[in-house]
Amino acid sequence: MGQTVFIPRELDANEPRVAASPDTVKRLAALGFDVVVETGAGTRSRIPDEEFAKAGAVIGKADAVAKADVVLKVRRPTDAELKGYKPGTAVVAIMDPYGNDAAVAALAKAGVTAFSMEFMPRITRAQSMDVLSSQANLAGYQAVIDGASEYDRALPMMMTAAGTVPAAKIFIMGVGVAGLQAIATARRLGAVVTATDVRPAAKEQVASLGAKFLAVEDEEFKAAETAGGYAKEMSKEYQAKQAALTAEHIAKQDIVITTALIPGRPAPKLVSAAMVASMKPGSVIVDLAVERGGNVEGAEAGKVVTTANGVKIVGHLNVPGRVAASASLLYARNLFAFLETLVDKTAKTLAINRDDDLVKATMLTDAGKIVHPAFIKADQQPPKGQSVEPAAIPATTMVADASPKPAAAKKAATKKPAASKSPSSKSKGIA
Repeated sequence: MGQTVFIPRELDANEPRVAASPDTVKRLAALGFDVVVETGAGTRSRIPDEEFAKAGAVIGKADAVAKADVVLKVRRPTDAELKGYKPGTAVVAIMDPYGNDAAVAALAKAGVTAFSMEFMPRITRAQSMDVLSSQANLAGYQAVIDGASEYDRALPMMMTAAGTVPAAKIFIMGVGVAGLQAIATARRLGAVVTATDVRPAAKEQVASLGAKFLAVEDEEFKAAETAGGYAKEMSKEYQAKQAALTAEHIAKQDIVITTALIPGRPAPKLVSAAMVASMKPGSVIVDLAVERGGNVEGAEAGKVVTTANGVKIVGHLNVPGRVAASASLLYARNLFAFLETLVDKTAKTLAINRDDDLVKATMLTDAGKIVHPAFIKADQQPPKGQSVEPAAIPATTMVADASPKPAAAKKAATKKPAASKSPSSKSKGIA
């Protein structure tokens, strides 16, 4: 009997995705694993238990996790779930550790070897393991679909004997993976699309998809990207000019989609209440960063808010989960691709190489300790050879922050010593 991989049903009511598919079950079995899938794990992703069984999995109950050597999940296990895990179990999931110190400590206390898939480095070898990109791609698509649904008008221009229906105008703020897919989807649906980003390289990407790029293209803009692909922090003067340009443009748009996220920090406010108030009744804003506070002033997590002037602000939670059937298939392949690197192909057993770059970048806890250098306690030293910087997540968005900056806060900020570099302080899009 081989080692066991357990696929649980996600307990979060807002999480319909599952961490395996019939295809990955077959692949896991080929690696030598016995695969157990909890009853109903794939139901909300349109994968019935029968499909998993046909692929070679055993359908079991939640308590089957006690014998598992590997647990594949979508979200970080809860404290209650961890009580059923045996020490040494490898747990692979989107751990969302920023701001969740107690949860990270609980993983260590449980003795599990936890891997945080969102820290996967963006290198050629790991492209097939990039959960941020696979899920953000679908989020960008779904954002357009959600926006179109709330807009309740046609998106493409239609010329008929009864008259012409004008094309909808859609503005994408942030050209990361989600933003690029939003542009492509909106263009396919016939909308007139514009997009903005502070990185000069984004201009060509936007144009390649048939959209128009919007930015203050001065000398500072031309030098706004680091060699590693990160967006540099822009000066207050540039931000003011960009905000003014953005405000004028937003007033003319039918649908606005925002995608700016900063891992580990609240999402930057890009659309102010005044900008929202300038939009036409019936216009729609889709905020993909609402789970981190939102890019739009007035956005509420899990709700569609209608403002006094008739603008709808869409704040759906877990947007990739709104297309769970597709998202689960991609996510399952991401996890399999990573797990495959942890297996000794000859012995057909789990053999974690802690010196491997992918392991170093993603391992959060191990042997009862927090080992990731970004979360390790101050009185502990990072493992030899590891940097204090988390795995790089290349910056892919960030437009000028439109949130108000109190004068006192500005003055105080100038007195602070420079903070150490960390991806958590660099602006990013949704992957």
